[in-house]
Amino acid sequence: MSRYQMKIIIPINDSAYNAEMTQLAQAAAPPDVRVEVANITQGNSSIESRWDRMVNAPYVVELALAAEAEGCHGILVSDFDYCGVEAAREVVSVPVIGGFRPNVFTAMSLGQRFSIITVLASVVDMQREHVRSFGIEPNFASIIPVNLPVHELTQRDKVIQRVYECSIKAIDEDGADTIVLGCTGFNYIAGPVATKLRQRYGVNVPVMDPNVAAINYLYLLMHTGQSQSRLSYHVPPNFSVQH
Repeated sequence: MSRYQMKIIIPINDSAYNAEMTQLAQAAAPPDVRVEVANITQGNSSIESRWDRMVNAPYVVELALAAEAEGCHGILVSDFDYCGVEAAREVVSVPVIGGFRPNVFTAMSLGQRFSIITVLASVVDMQREHVRSFGIEPNFASIIPVNLPVHELTQRDKVIQRVYECSIKAIDEDGADTIVLGCTGFNYIAGPVATKLRQRYGVNVPVMDPNVAAINYLYLLMHTGQSQSRLSYHVPPNFSVQH
């Protein structure tokens, strides 16, 4: 019997990834977690810019509110750039996380300097902003795009090779010792890339699977009864009136 209920919100207007995400999440989550996956049904079909993130955020918050009302214990917005996460944290009480924090914090616990391998040049500066916002620039080596849109990340062999090549550049030229995949569409990529890096360098080079890291980070919060601080994430004064 499941002790915890976890909601994974895919913040794009496209259900094409729901089945794969459900399969991945069920394999990654501890056995006492029941996982439900849902995508937003309005907004844009990908998040590849600040504009995409802004357009889709309100629909993410709506799903987060519905998930809490259904009794879920934690919410993962499957987006490296945490679309709608900060707003949702203000209006729900259960823990809400996106992809950036759990992945880079895990990378920082395993090495000294991480590089982000991301999708397109259009997200590079947005993701640099995350590094600056969290004050972790001393641990940041670089960010390198594979120059593939999100909807092409299902071409696994091609993606694995691109990520591997970019990871070599991050390690050899930028001094990275840990690799973070900067899009939650990089499913089933981390393991093969880590294997290829071990073969090249003869030692372990951690590669963060963005969804697996986030799922287990959220489980830690649920299991220990932790949630976002109300000293930072205040409930909006007019929220009860609107809802």
